[in-house]
Amino acid sequence: MTIGPVLGQEAATALDARLAAADHELATRYPGEDGRRQPVHTVYVSAERFTPELAADWGARGLEAARAAGGLQSLAETIGLGGADGGGNSRAAVLAELVQAKLAAEPIEDLRLDFEDGYGDRGDEQEDADAVAAADAVARAVAAGTAPPFIGIRFKSFEAPTRRRGLRTLDLFVSALIAAGAEHGLPGDRLPEGLVLTLPKVTSVEQVEAMVDVVERLEAAHGLAAGRLRFEVQMETPQLILAADGTVPSARLIHAGAGRVSSLHYGTYDYSASLGIAAAYQSMEHPAADFAKNAMQVAVAGTGVHLSDGSTNILPVGDPENAVAAWRLHARLVRRHLERGIYQGWDLHPAQLPTRHLATYAFYRDGFAAAAARLRNYVHEIESSVMDEPATARALAAFIRRGLVCGALTADEIVEAAGVDAATLDSLALNRPIDAEEGTHV
Repeated sequence: MTIGPVLGQEAATALDARLAAADHELATRYPGEDGRRQPVHTVYVSAERFTPELAADWGARGLEAARAAGGLQSLAETIGLGGADGGGNSRAAVLAELVQAKLAAEPIEDLRLDFEDGYGDRGDEQEDADAVAAADAVARAVAAGTAPPFIGIRFKSFEAPTRRRGLRTLDLFVSALIAAGAEHGLPGDRLPEGLVLTLPKVTSVEQVEAMVDVVERLEAAHGLAAGRLRFEVQMETPQLILAADGTVPSARLIHAGAGRVSSLHYGTYDYSASLGIAAAYQSMEHPAADFAKNAMQVAVAGTGVHLSDGSTNILPVGDPENAVAAWRLHARLVRRHLERGIYQGWDLHPAQLPTRHLATYAFYRDGFAAAAARLRNYVHEIESSVMDEPATARALAAFIRRGLVCGALTADEIVEAAGVDAATLDSLALNRPIDAEEGTHV
């Protein structure tokens, strides 16, 4: 007996028509990762303190803090990163060498010049002057090659009391940055390629929609390409986690942002305080913090929007015993959010840079051997005790790719251990085919 399908082309056509709108919605709202780099951290400094030398100065101060603790290798061992790595080498020594190079070459990956909480209210005349001066300093740093890969400002919120001041600072900074970029020879539209704008203390989706309108007006006024100005949203209020009508605004605002929301950043202390959590218990690992970040993580999934954890205000300074305790806490918190799939956090002091990079590099190197073996088996169809599916292979490739981008892993290590080159790694991580002739992603 021969059995064949009973539904013909008419049924298939009807199914396509019925799901066309849902297909389009999925493709546009959840396009997946776009391949852009995500920094491992964001550093905040009061805007008037920024100079083109600041990143290098923070790197030097971070190294000096580590030297005072016996050096990077000793610090790595102190915070629990001793022992042997997968190749039998000293784990702490390998990490120390990599982080030494990182702190010398790229100590800060993302820097925010702060006109909000870290700056305060200094009067309109002073803030106007500081906004223009900050723009010039940023342009000079980019031109000199001393700026971090990502740099920008956090202006005051769009809440009623600070709305006009925030708008004016944003306007002045962007306008002055374009002018300074032209003066200092920045190419293209005269803006830094890694320009980041931060909208803080958001309490409604309407504020995000208003920000879209603001950047559209700035683009039109300066002749910038549509979509050039994107922004990140700081999640510091419970109104974005659960609205009065029971919806989750943190999910809605991404789509209301019209493709301009680049990242959601959790604000540890503002959010905790807004829930009435006592100061002594405000922490990145408080259950209330995890609840908020879990909601944010679901909201950004598949959208291409990045997610960042917050900061710890327990700093490794002063008494050596207190400094060691703070380093251990910081390293543990960094590892914690990495294990939970949040690949970025905030740092507040130069002495936090050594543990940021030591803990981050340890995370990727600790998981590299197993991830590389599984990816090699998947790509080269080698039978093993683990049968990975395409989604898992994508996660393995994304993990290794993040390690490569931040400097924890090298391209040669990846080729040797996983048997894939950079183009193949990108293709797997981003779920995109490679053009065989061009060697680029389709």
